[in-house]
This record gives sequence, structure tokens and C-alpha cells, in this order.
Amino acid sequence: MISTQYKIILPSDYDMNIIKDRVRNNGYKTDGFDDLKFKLYLVTEKGVNNNLQNSYCPLYLWKDSNGLNKFLFNGFYDNILNSFGWQRVNIGIPLIDTTTSKIKENKYVFQISGEIQPQASLNNLKEKMDEEIPKIDNTEFIVIYNPDKWTYEVFYFLRDLNNLGTLTGEIYSILHISQEEIPY
Repeated sequence: MISTQYKIILPSDYDMNIIKDRVRNNGYKTDGFDDLKFKLYLVTEKGVNNNLQNSYCPLYLWKDSNGLNKFLFNGFYDNILNSFGWQRVNIGIPLIDTTTSKIKENKYVFQISGEIQPQASLNNLKEKMDEEIPKIDNTEFIVIYNPDKWTYEVFYFLRDLNNLGTLTGEIYSILHISQEEIPY
């Protein structure tokens, strides 16, 4: 699997209803997209949930590179280029993924970041990280790492913000979730 995210920072006085309308009118277009496990249409709004800026930050989890390549190079990503200009697409590799189809029940994503420190061996890193990252009761999460920068991100999927306690990180509102088609 491959994770991608682009973070479009918007002006402080940007009318976030423009993004909300954009997602409301177009978010369904990635429902069932080839090789997409999920896409979360995420935003931050200045002054909401202690966020310091407005942003539009979709997060994708791809089953493999075919769907990602189709999205980037067959015209779908052109909508971002035409609306917001050239964006850097951050790439990561999922290390721990506890998500299920229940991800659709969530309203927020809480993100924390960290560094993978130099060490003599990466053997058992997944188990060590799973022990060390904060756990939030009854919350699915995904850990994504980037070996180019030796950083990681933990994304927690939340119905409400009551369980965060003293944890600090970035809080995104979920506007829409596209998922793979799940056969019934």
C-alpha cells in the first residue's frame, strides 16, 4: 500500500465554504476509485479546534501504485492543479493499519508526527512503534512512515474529540470519505 497527501495552505481569510461546496459537489467522484482503499477529504479552519490556518489536505490510502498513477497522470489530479497550482504530493508507506469499513462513521482525523531515530537495527520497529504511540480508546488509526526522511505520521479516526485528553497534534474535519467498493 501507498499513502499520499497534499496539504494546500489557504489564506487566513479564505472562505472555507468554497472547499466545502467543492467536496459536496465532487467528493463522490472518487467513491470506488481503482485501487483506492480510502480518500479522506480533510480541512483545517483557522480558529476551529485550535488550528492556526485554513487548509485543504486530502489523505489517500492506495492498494498499489496503479490507482495512484491513474489518479495523478490520467487527468484526475488536474482539478487540483487547475484550482490550486502545483502541489507537492507527500508519499508514505503504511506500517500499521487498523482501519475497517467503520472509518465512514468518523468526523475528525487527529494527526501526530514523529521521527524514527537512527538505530542499529530496524528489526521489530513495527512492534516497538505500536507499543509507544499513544492509544485512544475505541479508535482506529494508521501509522505511515517515510524512509526518505525517517519520519512517521499517526492518523487517528475519531467520531468526536472527547478522548484526546492532553494529546497535542493537528485536528482535521472530515468533509467526505471515499472508500473502495465493499461487496455485500
